[in-house]
Amino acid sequence: MEHKRVYLFIFTPVTRTKKEHIYTDLDLLKSKLLQWAQQYDEVIWLDSNSYEGQNYPEYEAILAVEAFTSIKTDYFGAFDKLEEYQSTTKDWIFGYLSYDLKNDVERLQSKNDDGLDFPDLQFFQPKKVFLLKGGILTMLYLPMCDDEIEEDYLQIQNTSPEIKEEAAESLSIKLKIHKDAYKDKVEKMLSHIYRGDIYEANFCQEFFAHGTIDPVRVYKNLNNISSPPFATYIKLDEHYVLSATPERYLKKIGEKVVSSPIKGTAARGKDDKEDIAFAKALSQDPKERSENVMIVDLVRNDLSRIAKKGSVRVEELCKVYPFKQVHQMISTVACDVSVGISPVDVIRATFPMGSMTGAPKVSAMQIIEDLEETKRGLYSGAVGYFTPDGDFDFNVIIRSILYNQQEDYISYSVGGAITAQSDPDKEYAECLLKAKAMRAVLEGKS
Repeated sequence: MEHKRVYLFIFTPVTRTKKEHIYTDLDLLKSKLLQWAQQYDEVIWLDSNSYEGQNYPEYEAILAVEAFTSIKTDYFGAFDKLEEYQSTTKDWIFGYLSYDLKNDVERLQSKNDDGLDFPDLQFFQPKKVFLLKGGILTMLYLPMCDDEIEEDYLQIQNTSPEIKEEAAESLSIKLKIHKDAYKDKVEKMLSHIYRGDIYEANFCQEFFAHGTIDPVRVYKNLNNISSPPFATYIKLDEHYVLSATPERYLKKIGEKVVSSPIKGTAARGKDDKEDIAFAKALSQDPKERSENVMIVDLVRNDLSRIAKKGSVRVEELCKVYPFKQVHQMISTVACDVSVGISPVDVIRATFPMGSMTGAPKVSAMQIIEDLEETKRGLYSGAVGYFTPDGDFDFNVIIRSILYNQQEDYISYSVGGAITAQSDPDKEYAECLLKAKAMRAVLEGKS
């Protein structure tokens, strides 16, 4: 079996040059930073959108640009390579973990169609990092470029936040799985559940188009529609991620690790009365609560592999949070990391996230692979960063548009949890609800 070449560069850790500036208009600064960053081949932008419901908030936004060192690989031995990179670099590193890293932690395969062709894992050590928090912009530069720090700040201040208006290309969005086929596959998933092979599985489908898009414009429009707490813009050469994800996968703060799985979705109401009714109905829905509790149990089991004995706890169970497009049911599970467990081992032990797999986890992933038509790739994977002291924060890539500019391939996927109570028609309707924002943006209706 052939594997993609790995590029790994190691250096002796150094101290970054730090410069702070006060800002008063957060939205203006965010727009300027994202526009200014487009001159670089490697860009990762993470935006909390000042979401008030987010547990464990840290930064208003983070920008990382211009790789000094990097790692890019397929799934084979990927976590070992990431651990070597993270532990040796001991600096800020940013990147992503694709869903297909499941093949590195279990004896699984990914043989479905892949129009995006993203590497399975990619991280880089940025020359320049920007942190926005509490009215302070902190610029962290590696020594070889710290003579640019003042000039860059002036350029950012003088950057126009506006995107030049151009007519968007008309896109023909297609489905990999049409409605009747989707319902047939859900019935097959249900037969596995009735036989006792699994209790629950997350079944996903892809929507795709061939054409070109303006990634910054699409990202901004998508983010404006949803304004989620873990919005993400990635530019890594020809590969783009434009994400309005509301879900955190895993965050490490010192010895503490937190996971916040989402299971349970409802539409927003036309007015306050209807909206409150929809949220209450979701909070009391036995099927949705059952889905959420199953995933909470799975996350607890995953965390127990790396946790101090007796430290795994559920901090919040089945709480409904409002977002612009939908209501979501979210739980929060936490633990304290056992002595001697590395940051990457915490991720390895819990990956992929339970909300996007099912229970039992390995059986669910095997059935998912058999029934889905598309290799998930970065969809239902994670994007985030490690800090120099080994803390990290990663989201779950859902509600996202993925784009291979070189191949003119545009993709977004949606899915839902299938349980014994699932109705194929309702599951399909939920998928269309989740896909609404991405389709509207791509069709120029946002």
